[in-house]
Amino acid sequence: MNMLARNAEPHRSQSFTSSQRPAEEPQHKENFATVQSSAAVPGVTLYRLASVAGMGSALILLVNAAKRSSLIPTTDLTQLLAPLAEILALGLVVGLFLAFGRRAGLFGTIAFVINFIALASLEGVEVVINLVFSKLPLTTIIDLRAGPLGLVLVVSSFLFLFGTLAFVVSLAVGRTVPRIPLALYFIGAVPIALRAFVPEWALDLGLVVLAAAIAWLAGWLWICASTVDDLKPENVTTLTAQN
Repeated sequence: MNMLARNAEPHRSQSFTSSQRPAEEPQHKENFATVQSSAAVPGVTLYRLASVAGMGSALILLVNAAKRSSLIPTTDLTQLLAPLAEILALGLVVGLFLAFGRRAGLFGTIAFVINFIALASLEGVEVVINLVFSKLPLTTIIDLRAGPLGLVLVVSSFLFLFGTLAFVVSLAVGRTVPRIPLALYFIGAVPIALRAFVPEWALDLGLVVLAAAIAWLAGWLWICASTVDDLKPENVTTLTAQN
């Protein structure tokens, strides 16, 4: 009898353990899903903040275009707002990179870094043009452009052109971000980068096109912020059509 009792107890213990596993596994899966959901919230918030920054950048670019076309007067406020376009655009660029650009691997990272540096340097160009040159006589501006400052302005402009192209390509190769606003983004950046060599109307048109592209990308990022991780190239058309 003692032998039978000893043999029976391991079976009873094994049966008890087996009966507990089905109850524990759903609980484990539920906890894992909760952790995943909590981790996704900061990402969605970040993408939507980047989208808001992009909308702000687009609005300021339109103000710049209207100011240059004399549709609105040039004031201290409009001059102060002008450099903020690049600062806010940096927010959108960071959001697009984290959501899609890093999928391009090393090339995407390099393109992002170059574009980030280019936008930061262009911020300095806008400060000089809107807050320094606007207060100086033409002869002084010509003298300054003839020195090292002129070289810095030219290098910053061409770095912006190259950085924009690299970043647009890094997003386009993933076939996730819509191609049309990416193309408009680069087209609008060209006359801005070459502002010293293009007529005024081309620069104004470039500002409007770039504003439209940024607003498009920002709106699209807002729409797909909660589904970035699940977004595949084949789902882009469906998502765009539904919204």
